[in-house]
Amino acid sequence: MIQPQIVLLKEGTDTSQGKGQLISNINACAAVVEILKTTLGPRGMDKLIHVNNKVTISNDGATIIQLLDIVHPAAKTLADISKSQDDEVGDGTTTVVLLAGAFLNAAKSFIEDGVNPQVIIRGYRKACQVALKNLRELAVPLEQKQDMDSNRRVMLERCAQTALNSKLIENQKEFFGKMVVDAVLHLDRDELDIDLIGIKNVAGGSVTDSFLVEGVSFKKTFSYAGFEQQPKKFLNPIIVLLNVELELKSERSNAEIRISDPSKYQAIVDAEWKIIYDKLNLIVDSGAQIILSKLPIGDLATQFFADRDLFCAGRVPEVDLERVAAATGGQIQTSLRDLNEEVCGKCSLFEEIQIGKERYNMFSGCPEAKTVTLILRGGAEQFIAETERSVHDSIMIVKRCLQHNAIVAGGGAIEMELSRILKEYARDVTDKTALIISAYAQAFETIPRQLAQNAGFDSTDILNELRAKHAKGGKWYGVDIENEGTCDTFQKFVWEPAVVKSNSIAAATEAACIILSVDETIRNPKSEGLPDQGTPPMAR
Repeated sequence: MIQPQIVLLKEGTDTSQGKGQLISNINACAAVVEILKTTLGPRGMDKLIHVNNKVTISNDGATIIQLLDIVHPAAKTLADISKSQDDEVGDGTTTVVLLAGAFLNAAKSFIEDGVNPQVIIRGYRKACQVALKNLRELAVPLEQKQDMDSNRRVMLERCAQTALNSKLIENQKEFFGKMVVDAVLHLDRDELDIDLIGIKNVAGGSVTDSFLVEGVSFKKTFSYAGFEQQPKKFLNPIIVLLNVELELKSERSNAEIRISDPSKYQAIVDAEWKIIYDKLNLIVDSGAQIILSKLPIGDLATQFFADRDLFCAGRVPEVDLERVAAATGGQIQTSLRDLNEEVCGKCSLFEEIQIGKERYNMFSGCPEAKTVTLILRGGAEQFIAETERSVHDSIMIVKRCLQHNAIVAGGGAIEMELSRILKEYARDVTDKTALIISAYAQAFETIPRQLAQNAGFDSTDILNELRAKHAKGGKWYGVDIENEGTCDTFQKFVWEPAVVKSNSIAAATEAACIILSVDETIRNPKSEGLPDQGTPPMAR
């Protein structure tokens, strides 16, 4: 008897499942790793990504992977963990992708031999727990003191410089390392809100012309006639921050006005002028010398303030206005009826200066000092943009150092030590996961191997030497980029926050487990953005 055919899915739906699907997903992730792996480390290469008319040059893993426009559903998981690593700790975005790819590649042979994916996942999760436990034990706590002494500051600067080792501004890492630590230490110690660190890019000049403003600086806003007559420098000014529009508005645009006597029209016009003048007089009576507003300040108000030797700026970006409030102790007002000393801000110096071809308003000597601004210079837009990304990573690293107070050695040292520990642990495991844990441990060697390859060294010799050093108790030995060999990277001050490593290991393991748990992919024929049938796993 012939069984009737049951049509469950719409015609044109593409389904693939089983071992072949798992291998296909692993290969798609390997294609992403292949793109990113040459960017790892101090000798990593940059990628030039051309999207429409925008050109980006970067070796930041999160930036590259977001610009790749990956459409393969499994490979997008790597893009997600790279972004999460960037959001959470700010650095290690390439490392997390390479680790995930190594874990998947290690699992590939087991899948081909018919091992159930759940057995691999169970082994990986057990190994991850052991690795994170040992990482916490290996981490070296930073010295805890009430005041930020010189030794602690040196540690923070070295962590900041390590984050810049693999960046475009590596040769200026000492210059920027000091600047980054200064910036983070100006923040509130409890919150460490990095949104209060403003970064402004100004084309022109050398990268070493960059500087730190202990306060707020923002680009001169759009201004009306009369602005040129306003003073551009104040000592100890009183600052009013507003969310109020100071423009002469025609009231007929807000309401319908009917008059029976044409002579009364002048009274309506006079009322409109009285409204704006009342607002301006309230501001002047408050004693304010600098008026900043998120909303427009029109030509009438600009000239009004200029005649009284006051400075004003309208259409100030909200983020900059909030940073001025945090620095000066002022409060943003939506009404002008209660302007007093308590809601006004103060600083020791305000001035408008020329930086490159732009004019910038600067507030320095602020009493609260909870915010700073980094002015980044450079010859090309792409170079400045990459400098900004590099400085952001370094800022995040210093922030995590202050929050978690534990560091480990970089240069592949911690990965080699965890690999050794896990291999020893696997010898005591009696079930079939022993081989899987051993393969997981082997995958950690991807990081030092790639560091050596990117520097042009013989990675086999370097790995053999590192294995010998770690077997003899040299737990902090990693790749010596400068002298083509191995060295104690802790003594060389190549330091990284332990939280960066723990987050990357946990995220990479979880991503590998998610991909290994998928045994079927169903593509709806109407789905947008997916490659057509027959298109290679990595598309567009």
